[in-house]
Amino acid sequence: MSDLLRLATAGSVDDGKSTLVGRLLFDTKSVLADQIDAVTRASVDKGLSTPDLSLLVDGLRAEREQGITIDVAYRYFATPKRSFVLADTPGHVQYTRNTVSGASTAQLVVLLVDARKGVVPQTRRHAAVLALLGVPKLVLAVNKIDLVESPAQVYADIAAEFGSLTRSLGWSDADVVSIPVSALHGDNVAARSENTPYYDGPTLMEHLESVPVDAEPHRVGLRFPVQYVIRPRTADYPDYRGYAGQVAAGSVQPGDEVVVMPSGIRTTVERIDTADGALDSAHGGQSVTLLLADDVDISRGDTIVSPGDAPEPISEFDATVCWLAEKPLRPGARLLLKHGTRTTQAIVGAIVERFDEQELTTAPSPDALELNEIGKISVRVADPVVADDYSVNRRSGSFLLIDPAGGNTLAAGLVGDAIAVVEHAGQPAGV
Repeated sequence: MSDLLRLATAGSVDDGKSTLVGRLLFDTKSVLADQIDAVTRASVDKGLSTPDLSLLVDGLRAEREQGITIDVAYRYFATPKRSFVLADTPGHVQYTRNTVSGASTAQLVVLLVDARKGVVPQTRRHAAVLALLGVPKLVLAVNKIDLVESPAQVYADIAAEFGSLTRSLGWSDADVVSIPVSALHGDNVAARSENTPYYDGPTLMEHLESVPVDAEPHRVGLRFPVQYVIRPRTADYPDYRGYAGQVAAGSVQPGDEVVVMPSGIRTTVERIDTADGALDSAHGGQSVTLLLADDVDISRGDTIVSPGDAPEPISEFDATVCWLAEKPLRPGARLLLKHGTRTTQAIVGAIVERFDEQELTTAPSPDALELNEIGKISVRVADPVVADDYSVNRRSGSFLLIDPAGGNTLAAGLVGDAIAVVEHAGQPAGV
């Protein structure tokens, strides 16, 4: 079991995500006393009798004033059993793009539902996005369970409806856990509640501490996008040539044979350097500098990979994208594509289909993709990219589409037909 869990929250507006995150931070003693004092004073000013724990995480002034989460906020906390990196994402449909960003690296997502409202369209939208992103584990937190009559029946109905949805999207029942909670009072968050006698499962924190999560569920060889070529040219290092970057997948150690893509040149790793000294090996997520046995032509944007499963450089491919801009995406758009450390010109060919996240169906050949819509497109790039299918590896199978004029991010993309994976994983919802 990994000792670090990357998780995110998602859900609709006013379902209590910020309060839940604040409760997790409070119950794990991950906030300072002066922060608690400030929240208590602000809560009294608002006329509340108990601290509003959502104020611990809604840091932007606009968030506090409107009572909604706008930006993705990363929180770090730990228990004796595990460390956590949590992305608190917005619930408003306007900020679906922020949810995509926050959940893109998550190993588990806590999806909240207001017990009084049940599964709403935004719940279905978020579940579909999380399925496309390949998030391996889900927790359904049925929040505000203390505010409904017949809570046992309400919880059972919501859990059953959500289970039907997640099975349609490809998750197995073993990968989805439902928990009735009250974030405001702390019921079943870190402490087991006597108010839910109908529930005998783990608390949310117990589940987060014990859920087995593989950091790399799909094993692939080395993927090392070169970010920078280091040439000190000093008297102490007259011949030093290192290639700095972050290991996107796999592992590497001195003596390993590698291939430089897209050129296809083969060489051997001679040494692995860091600011703290040399390493015997490097693994996914580590930032290192590789020194190679041969003096080869390598620059930023190249990728060093294992020869056994080296992906072929591609210039044309199909991809699933979530469109994040106000201006619609239309066929023929000329954009920039950023994959790893390589940025190249790209042309969008056809918009093959648009995904309806409510009905779990597709509409063929739409005229455009609007804000927050998900679709399958064809892409042609000026310089080939070394990419895996997203279903094989999330890090090396994802990319961004960027506005060449202003530099704004326009879309998050997944190499391959992620929509087909969702469609064919099970029966459409409601069948």
